[in-house]
Formats: sequence, C-alpha cells, structure tokens
Amino acid sequence: MAAHSVFNLAPATSLLRSNPSQRPCQPSSVPILHSSFLSSETLSICSSNSNPSWQLTRRRPLSATVTLSLPTANPDRAVSVSPDKIPKWSRRTIKSFAMAELEARKLKYPTTGTESLLMGLLIEGTSSAAKFLLANGITLFKVREESIKLLGKGDMYFFSPEHPPLTEDAQRALDWAFDEKLKSGEGGEITTSHLLLGVWSQAESPGHKILSALGFNDDKAKELGSMIQEPGYHG
Repeated sequence: MAAHSVFNLAPATSLLRSNPSQRPCQPSSVPILHSSFLSSETLSICSSNSNPSWQLTRRRPLSATVTLSLPTANPDRAVSVSPDKIPKWSRRTIKSFAMAELEARKLKYPTTGTESLLMGLLIEGTSSAAKFLLANGITLFKVREESIKLLGKGDMYFFSPEHPPLTEDAQRALDWAFDEKLKSGEGGEITTSHLLLGVWSQAESPGHKILSALGFNDDKAKELGSMIQEPGYHG
C-alpha cells in the first residue's frame, strides 16, 4: 500500500439527518486530504435511496467527499516548478476519483485499485476519457463484471473504510498522470485522459488487465495520447 502520511487529516463537520426522505444530504465525518502544494476544497456527492426499509433503519447513504487535490506519494515533486506551471487536477478527474472510492465501498473492497479508478471514470460519465471508453465498447457493467472475475466479490459482512486506501498500482497511476502533465511544462489541468493512461501505464495492475481484456491496447492509448496534445483539449 502507498503511504498517505504526507497528508494532514482534517475531520469534516458531521450532521445527522432527522428525516432522510425530506432533508438534503449532509456529508458524514470524513477526512479531507490536503496536499502540500495543491489547494483543497470539498464538495459532497450523496446517493439517494427511497427504499422504505432504508428509511426505517435510518442508515446514512454512501457519500463521496471531493477535494481539489488527489493523493501523491511524493508531494515535493513540483517544488522546483513555478506556481503557475504546477498542474491542477480537473474537476471531472476529481469527481471520477471520488466515484472510484465510492464504487470500491459498494463492492466492499478494502482498497481503491486501478479497477475502481476505471469504474469511477465511467460513473462520472461526462469526461473525454469516459466517452472514449464507451466509444470503444468499454462500459461500466463490463468493467465491474471483469473486476469481480479478477478480484472476486467482497465479503458481504465487510465494511469498507470511508476512504479505501489506494493500492500501490493506483497510487502510481495517479503519480504517472501528474508527472506526464508536469513534463509538458504547460501547467493547466490533469485530465481524466491522463488518469486513464496512468491506469494503462501499470501493466500488471487489475485495471490494465481489465482494459486489455475489453479490447483496449497500445494503439488506443496512443490515439488518446494524441488527443490530449490537441489545442483546446478538455478532458
């Protein structure tokens, strides 16, 4: 597992709802990740559930907390770069990451792996990477199915942590995406396409194996990489 000690953990405010069916969703107590060189902000994305039995037991819905920085194994990688050249994670990439954590929890996995990052991209659904995957026949259902084939089903009695820690492969995928954007020297945003290519860069990871099984290959990766280089590209 990749270390997360480089981040300060700050508890978010926790509010219990007295009437889940009528009041807006509130975030549960979650740690907010703070990078040493990227700003942070939180959004709350909560899933709704109108099942009567859920209302009777007053179980809180799964929620995802989004920050403007994503975990990095080496926060000092950009200290020599001028502030205006430090790339920032795009909002779609951040939301995809939050959805990846949420999907790992739904599947009752103890960690957020590269397979979860793929599912997060597809759940977000509006990004260039998601559209590229869908155009090549790679859907959320197929990725989820392949994930279960490869990793098995989670224990139904297991409760995933609020933020399932990243696997080493997933951390390297994030770092690859950041470093690739940093190498360009252009600043700007790290897009969902960078994240997708980061997953593909980890050849032995579940995400890479799932993509390969579903028809993604080096030619597709090069095609996506060329798209990123086009002027005005938004991921």
